[in-house]
Amino acid sequence: MGATTEAELAERVAEADGPLWIRGGGTQGLCGDGAALEVVGLSGVEVYEPGALTLVTWAGTPLAEIEALLSGEGQRLAFEPMDHRGLSGAGGVPTIGGAVAANVSGPRRVQVGACRDHLLGVRYVDGIGQVIRNGGRVMKNVTGYDLVRLLAGSRGTLGVLSQVALKVLPRAEAEASVLIHGLNMAQAVQAMAAALGSPYEVSGAAFGNVSGERAMALRIEGFGDSVAYRASRLREMMGRFGEVALCDDAARSAAIWKDVRDVAPFHDAPGDVWCLSTRAGQAGDLAARLGARDLLLDWGGARIWALVAPGYDLRARAGAFDGHATLVRADAETMARLGRFHPRPAPLAAIEAGLRARFDPRGIFNPGLMG
Repeated sequence: MGATTEAELAERVAEADGPLWIRGGGTQGLCGDGAALEVVGLSGVEVYEPGALTLVTWAGTPLAEIEALLSGEGQRLAFEPMDHRGLSGAGGVPTIGGAVAANVSGPRRVQVGACRDHLLGVRYVDGIGQVIRNGGRVMKNVTGYDLVRLLAGSRGTLGVLSQVALKVLPRAEAEASVLIHGLNMAQAVQAMAAALGSPYEVSGAAFGNVSGERAMALRIEGFGDSVAYRASRLREMMGRFGEVALCDDAARSAAIWKDVRDVAPFHDAPGDVWCLSTRAGQAGDLAARLGARDLLLDWGGARIWALVAPGYDLRARAGAFDGHATLVRADAETMARLGRFHPRPAPLAAIEAGLRARFDPRGIFNPGLMG
């Protein structure tokens, strides 16, 4: 069943007599118990104020539609949401509601923050069918700020997003990438930390198959003259780590970072895919003990994409670390056996259960998805 208006969505939830599986664009390949509640019908931009850098849109609006609208005004969603379809093998269309619900954040997170940091306000339907509004349309309106951030990343377990208000930012005039070849994992982590700590405003730091060959990539964005100067200085600075090349062709640089954003090297590669979030400084030691077929590091090493053999228990191999490991792609048996999301420590699990009981007292939203 689906809904094309917020009122219909609230009615569907209020009348539900069993579990509901909240379904947006369907690009992440998620499925679970319960009747599917389609929200892609809630589509369209409600308010766009380029001068105020704000956008209010219904949750089912395709990301491509939003990005085209923003591009026409020289603006963008700076948190750079990925397209999961190549990785998951699923169809569908990426939507803004799905991006917010999963807090989907791309390589630029190292500079501008995550999706939730750009979220100004939300409207959502709670577990008894009430429409709740929280937050506002401008950054100075902080009413319910923590609740707005709480919904981002909750994956539909606390409420069904119907509308979101976002801060947008100007599109960069130019970009370039500095590429360093010949590094091992430990050297790459050290080099990325040095680049991110530099004054050159690096907006992406990744390591793996990022340019058709194994390399570390650093991105510089901004006004043309500034990009040329900062990229040149960064290239000089990084020379102590290895062989450095400068990609100052904006289209080629953008293609590199689109591949990093969407984890393109793993799209057609056989095996399961995991995503680990950790401290950047821990990435080298952690990656060394994963036993993965291939790795792609993003966020300066704070996010590790791992390609492993089918059925492989990467969490057991990783052991204890500061962070969590999410199983992104695997067959149904492996997903059922290992679970998509990292088991929560008991105190955190208790807090999450308490929150779900308040937001969804009947326990009907995406049961079992996040533990």
